[in-house]
Amino acid sequence: MKRYLYAAILATTVASAAAELPDTLKSYSLQEFVVSGNRWCRESEIQPAKITAVRFEESNAYNPQTAADMLGLTGEVFIQKSQYGGGSPMIRGFATNRLLYSVDGVRMNTAIFRAGNIQNVISLDPFAISSTEVLFGPASVSYGSDAVGGAMVFNTLSPELSKGSSPAVYGSATLRTATASNEFTGHVHAGAGWKKWGFLTSFTFSSFGDLKQGLHGPEKYVIPYIVVPEYSMGGTVNDRVIANGNERLQTPSGYSQYNFMQKVRYAPSVNWNIEYAFHLSQTSEYSRYDRHQRMRNGLPRYAEWNYGPQKWLMNHLRVEHKGCNAVYDSLRINIAMQRFEESRISRTLNKPLREIQTEKLDAWSLNVDFSKALARNVTLFYGLEYVLNDVVSIGEGNDVTTGEKSVIAARYPNALWHSAGIYAQTEWHIHKTLNFEAGLRYNHYVIENDFSTVGYDVPFATLQNSDAGSVSGNAGFNWRPLSSWLFRVNYARGFRAPNVDDMGKLFDSVDGYVTVPNPRLKPEYADNIEFGVAKHFGRYLKLDVTAFYTHLDNAIVRRNSSFNGSATMEYQGEECIVQALQNAAHANVWGVQAALDSRFARYFYAKANVSWQRGFEELDNGDISTLRHVAPLFGRAAVGFDNGRLQVEAFTSFQAERDAASMPEEEKGKTEIYALDANGNAYSPGWITLNMRLSYMVVKGLHINAVLENITDLRYRPYGCGISAPGRNVTMSVTYSL
Repeated sequence: MKRYLYAAILATTVASAAAELPDTLKSYSLQEFVVSGNRWCRESEIQPAKITAVRFEESNAYNPQTAADMLGLTGEVFIQKSQYGGGSPMIRGFATNRLLYSVDGVRMNTAIFRAGNIQNVISLDPFAISSTEVLFGPASVSYGSDAVGGAMVFNTLSPELSKGSSPAVYGSATLRTATASNEFTGHVHAGAGWKKWGFLTSFTFSSFGDLKQGLHGPEKYVIPYIVVPEYSMGGTVNDRVIANGNERLQTPSGYSQYNFMQKVRYAPSVNWNIEYAFHLSQTSEYSRYDRHQRMRNGLPRYAEWNYGPQKWLMNHLRVEHKGCNAVYDSLRINIAMQRFEESRISRTLNKPLREIQTEKLDAWSLNVDFSKALARNVTLFYGLEYVLNDVVSIGEGNDVTTGEKSVIAARYPNALWHSAGIYAQTEWHIHKTLNFEAGLRYNHYVIENDFSTVGYDVPFATLQNSDAGSVSGNAGFNWRPLSSWLFRVNYARGFRAPNVDDMGKLFDSVDGYVTVPNPRLKPEYADNIEFGVAKHFGRYLKLDVTAFYTHLDNAIVRRNSSFNGSATMEYQGEECIVQALQNAAHANVWGVQAALDSRFARYFYAKANVSWQRGFEELDNGDISTLRHVAPLFGRAAVGFDNGRLQVEAFTSFQAERDAASMPEEEKGKTEIYALDANGNAYSPGWITLNMRLSYMVVKGLHINAVLENITDLRYRPYGCGISAPGRNVTMSVTYSL
């Protein structure tokens, strides 16, 4: 284990010595970030819950390829990938539909966010994100259902207004390439602002080839074959399995993507601000690489397993008003319409039937948020939210040799998912050293499922309605007895209302099992308590440690079940054991997060983040198992030089081993994606990467960034991933800003 922490220990040792340096050295500014912990911008160091921020400049310096990679820069959010076109954040043992995504105050989670790994976050463009805030622990009071493990709040670039007589003109253009995937990325954003009007346009295109993994590591990660689909109209199917000419190349894994954003801003007076935004993102079709590693009878199971183009569109209108009246001091209204489209395309090796499941979803939302100073030291934040999701799901079979189309099982029933909530939260500055925060939310949801559209018979009425209410809350203190000490304690209760994915899905979770609908689910709840302490050592070092414990009750988990009175059913030509999601378990997660930040000489700095967590869930036989989304110990550490024009940094990322005995029961059967120990059991080896980064301002406005990743060319897979990380990789970018 120790070898995985060398870099973190080095950074800690160097930074600890900083406290002894003389005050004549230039101090490091440890400013308090402004965050959206209660849907309004507040200083992070008066919040009782842990919050981490990623700023635009920091993100660009590391050249993250996707928004998921950008979250991984924190060293506190673990990123899982089933394929190169992926990225599923894991926070404090929770992931997928137990985490909340917010874009400019608009809920991104939909009624088909699933319990399995998701990649919706890559629809966001890191070039167009001005800041990202990660709220750890339940955040349901502010953000409603799904914010069980935390919330990720993305704030995109906003049009600027002119402060003088001349228009404000600004913009930036970037070209980037990376060797491990033959990446090409081009980005441009430009804006102009006058006294009352502002406009901003952003566009990014990225093309990624098949990803090349490292040279040194488990041979299990090397896939020696490639499947070449081969069929003809009016003929037969004769798919070929050929040798992989470059076994380090993970074929097929490449894809492309574009992102477009247009914003218009109008400020008729100092008290009013109106902003309209249009977002559009689309990927190409891309392979789910982990499924291409599945075998059956000594041959690859699939000739094809691809996600269809992932599309996301959002129209968003924001209205803000500042005015002292009896109801509010500040008002913010967010009205949004989002459209999501995704599909799954699969075909068994040497079989003519291509199965296509397509989901289209329209999401309408309204948020009205108020803030009001009740007294000099007391502020009330309150508001309401309404969300409507309209789900359309289609199952279609296509015979590749005849072109004949047929109806197959849809992934979901057609459905409507309604959610309405009202919340209130207060912030009380009891004393200049002591702050108190508490909040309460009531949420009610209604689901209308129409199972007559799924393409198979169900053992219950085809029209199923379900509804329930949930109450969530939080209370916490923030105490600064001295200017150099900060203590936090916070309790929060979050909830997740069942969605259409929980109640209506028909899907093979692993080989030999099939998940069937269950319309009788109820909400699950998480209770979290955390304690944090931050210490400033002089002006050169800050240490922040948070310990937490979360209990998940009434947990929605997959359990053996029956369908039409039978414990098995035929699915995709195979007799499968029937399972269904049920409120049948509880889970516990606890851990420690530590962060260090230091400026130990005039231009030198060090930083490190380490996250350790443990978590267990109850199994159907009463035993316990490691919770699937509890990551092994992981983190990042860096030592660097920054004089304003030149930045040079050595940094490392690391993960501890998860041995076979500690693997979750749900993961033990996935031997195709994990390394195998001497007994043939799946496990996740530990790893550490060594990396270098250089940023240089050639002239004002012209920057060159270079990152050399995985210098030792290690072949590794982060825990839970179905594709290996890049081998030795050089990323180069050139940015010109007005």
